[in-house]
Amino acid sequence: MVFQALSIARNTLIESLRQPIFFVLVMLSGVLQAFNTASTGFSMGYTTTAEVSGDDKLLLDIGMGTIFVIGALLAGFQATAVISREIVDKTVLTVVSKPVGRPTIILGKYLGVAGAIAMAVIVMITFLLFGIRHEVMTTAADIVDQPVVLFSVGTVAIAVLLAAFGNFFYGWSFPQVAVSAMFVLVPLGYAATLTISKDWELQPIGTDFKPQVFRACIALGIAVMVLTSIATAASTRLGQVMTIVVCAGVFVLGLLSNFMLGRLAYQNEPIATIRSAEAEAARFDGFDSRGARYQLELVTFPEVTLEPGDSIWYGSNPTGFALAVPDFEPFEGDISDPRTRNDPDLPPAIVVRDADGTTLVLEQIGMTAVPVSRAPVEGDHLFLQPTEHNAVAFAAWAVLPNMHYFWLLDAVTQNRLIPDGHLARIAIYGVLQSLAFLCVAVILFQRRDVG
Repeated sequence: MVFQALSIARNTLIESLRQPIFFVLVMLSGVLQAFNTASTGFSMGYTTTAEVSGDDKLLLDIGMGTIFVIGALLAGFQATAVISREIVDKTVLTVVSKPVGRPTIILGKYLGVAGAIAMAVIVMITFLLFGIRHEVMTTAADIVDQPVVLFSVGTVAIAVLLAAFGNFFYGWSFPQVAVSAMFVLVPLGYAATLTISKDWELQPIGTDFKPQVFRACIALGIAVMVLTSIATAASTRLGQVMTIVVCAGVFVLGLLSNFMLGRLAYQNEPIATIRSAEAEAARFDGFDSRGARYQLELVTFPEVTLEPGDSIWYGSNPTGFALAVPDFEPFEGDISDPRTRNDPDLPPAIVVRDADGTTLVLEQIGMTAVPVSRAPVEGDHLFLQPTEHNAVAFAAWAVLPNMHYFWLLDAVTQNRLIPDGHLARIAIYGVLQSLAFLCVAVILFQRRDVG
C-alpha cells in the first residue's frame, strides 16, 4: 500500500506542477507581494521593538492574507484537477480496476497535491520574506532595497528562462520546470540577500532575518495543508467550482469559528484582568493550601464592585476556557466572622479577603484547600462564577478547523515570542485535522461510481 500510494503521489505531483494555473497563481503571489511594499504605507502605526512595526505591520498582514487566499485557490484547483476531473473523464477507472484500494488512491492523490502546494507555499513565503526585508515604501524619498530587487527578480527570471529553454528545445513542461526551479532558486536568492545589506555591504546572515515572522509563516503553511485535505475530500464528489466554494466556505467559517461557536462553547464573563500577583508569604507561593493569600493588582477597576466574601475563579482565557480553579460551592456568609472562617465543616472556596479599588487579596478558606492547578499570574482574568460548557457548540467548534490557531500575526506584531512547543501543537492540530478530512474523503470516494 505504501509503495502504491507513493507511486500515485509522484504522478500526481508531476501532474499538479504541469497545470498552467499553478504557475500563474504562484507568479501572481510574487507580483502582489511586490505591490504590497508600495501600497501598504497607510497604517500610521507606531514604531515598536517588534520584528515588524509601523507600516510593515500592514505589509505582513496583507502578505500573509495573500498567501492564505492563493493557497486556498491552489488547493481547490489542484485537487479537482487530479481527482474530480479524472472521475468525470473516467481515467481513474484504470487505477481502480487494478488491485489498488480506494483509500490508497486518496492518500496518494493527497500526498501529491500537498507536495506540489507545499512547493508553491515555500516560494510564496519567500516572496513575503523578500517584501519584509525590503519594507514599505512610505514616501517617494525611500530608497529601493536593490539586493532584494536583484535577487528576487533575478531568481524568478532565471527560472522562467530555464523553463522556456527546456520547453523550446526539449519539450519540457514549462509550468513544471518554472515552479520547480523557483522552489530551489528563490529561497537561495533570499539567503544570499540576507548576507548583503541595503548598502551592498556584507553582513551576518541573521541580521535581517525575522525568526518570529518565519514561524508565523510555518503555521500559515500548515493551514494551507489542512485546506488541501478539505479540497481533496470535496473533489471526490464535487466539481471544480463547488470545491473552491467549499474551501472558501471552510476558510471563512474557520476564521469566524471563535465568534460563532467558541463563545457558545464556553460561557463566562471576566470582571477584571490581573496586572501583578504576589503571595503574602513564601509558603503560599503555590496557592494550594488552606489559609493561603495572594495580593493582586488589577489593570483597571473591576466591572462589578467586589466585596469581601465574594467567590473568585481565575484563568488565562477571557472566555473562561480551562480555568485554573475547579468548580467549588460558592461561599455564603460573613468572611470577617472568625466562627464562620474556622468552621470545620466549611466547604473549600477561594474568596475576596480584602478589596480596595484595583487591589485585591484572595484567600483559600474552608476545611481543605481548593485544588487549583496553579497560582494566579499576570494576565489572568477573574470570574465570579465557574464556566458553563455547551457540549453541542464545543463539538462543532472542535470539528470545524479553527484558522485562528494558524494565524500568528498578532503574536509577531505585539512582540510576543512564539514558543517551539506552541508551533508543535499547531502542527499536531493540523495533522489531526488533515487526517480527519482524509477519512471523510475515503468515505465519500468508497461508493463513488467511476465506471
